[in-house]
Amino acid sequence: MEDDLEDTPIKHVCDAIEVAHTKIQQDFEHINPVVGVINRMRKFGIPTDLITIDCLKSGKRILLALHDDKPEIANYQFCLRDEDPSDDFESIAIESLTAQQLYEWMKESFSTTAEESIKG
Repeated sequence: MEDDLEDTPIKHVCDAIEVAHTKIQQDFEHINPVVGVINRMRKFGIPTDLITIDCLKSGKRILLALHDDKPEIANYQFCLRDEDPSDDFESIAIESLTAQQLYEWMKESFSTTAEESIKG
């Protein structure tokens, strides 16, 4: 069964998140992302996995959606943990969703609190 997961988009993204998470914790003491993988949508017939990367201190979230019918693409958005996400997602090729890209997103997004972002 593990061999079945080896070349899947979810495995690629989770591996990249693991590397980015470790590096972000080493480089930024105040950023301690919490990662979640959600597959509840499958129970409702939606063949999609969601990955959340949350920063508890800033209140921000990076939301990734991986759809079975588009395995080469990940949809993502930057949002807040305590608000429903919008319907507006950006897309990125799975192969471009590297540990470095995720690290940069976490660094840029989680370095300020939601309140600081609003103040501008």
